[in-house]
Formats: sequence, structure tokens, C-alpha cells
Amino acid sequence: MIYSVKGILVEKLPATAVIDTGTVAFEISISAATYRTLPQTGEKAGLFTHFVMREDAVALYGFATIEEKKLFLLLNTISKIGPKIALGILSAMEARKFMNAVVQNDISLIATIPGIGRKSAERIIVELKDKFGQLATQPEGSQTAGGTEDLVSALTNLGYSVNDCRKAVGKVYKPDAAFDELFRLALKELSQ
Repeated sequence: MIYSVKGILVEKLPATAVIDTGTVAFEISISAATYRTLPQTGEKAGLFTHFVMREDAVALYGFATIEEKKLFLLLNTISKIGPKIALGILSAMEARKFMNAVVQNDISLIATIPGIGRKSAERIIVELKDKFGQLATQPEGSQTAGGTEDLVSALTNLGYSVNDCRKAVGKVYKPDAAFDELFRLALKELSQ
């Protein structure tokens, strides 16, 4: 509904940002990772957003990157993980590190996140592991990776197992890297 908000940053707190678009000022819940990327108050700022309207609450969540927003949305698909817990996960651990922990079945690392126990960590891994291909982004004008699943598919065509390919791709994946570069790095990782 509200895809993004751009304007002047009028307030910046570790869990909240207020952006004045000129006619409306939006109070946006943010993660610690997004907080660290915001400019000083009084400067131009922009966030990708997700609007949540429930019977008991209305909230706007903001993200510095589209990848962080997509991870937030995926986390919300997991049973017993709502927007506040999803934002807490993004605040406690950098998105790429979290994704790698899921791909590598690192239950103990995920369980270190406040509010996430061992059973929740296991559920997160089971429900998210195959969904990370949805997080791939392709910025305008660049030839970036089409998605982790495309890389995994290309590598499995060479005879490697799906699990090994996912682990290798998880270790080398960077959202702004070209597909051929990621393919080469993942292939090198598989050959070690």
C-alpha cells in the first residue's frame, strides 16, 4: 500500500524514524540496521516501507534496503513470528549473516537472537531455507544476480548436490554482484 517514503528526516531514534514528505510526516518503525544507515536529522532520507493494519494496531515499518524488507516479509510468513519479532531479528543480526545462518542450519546462532528460542530457530530454518531465492534483487541498470535459486540451479546442473550448492551460494552471495561473478565464487567454494 505504501511502498516507500522519501522526504526530510525530522526525528531519528533507534526504533523509530519520522520522515516529513512535505505534506505528511510518517512515523516509521525501523530496525537497528536501518537506523545505522539513516542520515542526520534535517537531511533527505528514504525508506522502503510495509504498512500493517490490524484490528488492534496500525503501523508502518521501514527498511534501508529492499532485501531487508523482503526478509521482513518472509519472516512474517512463519507461524508465531509477527512484525515486532521480525523487526527484532533484523535488529539483532545483519540480514546477510542471518540468511547464511539459515542456509547453514546454524540453530545455535539464530537462537542467540533475543526472543528466539531453539524451537523457534528450528522452525525459522525449516520454513525459510527454500524461500531465500525470493530475496534476490536486481537494481535498475545493473546485471546483478537473478536470485540464489538461479545460482543453485546452474551449479546443480554441473552435478553438485542441491544442499552443497545452497551452502556455497549462501557463503558467497552479495546482492550487488553479477551472476557470473557469483557463479565463479560459488564454484570455487564447491571445489574446496
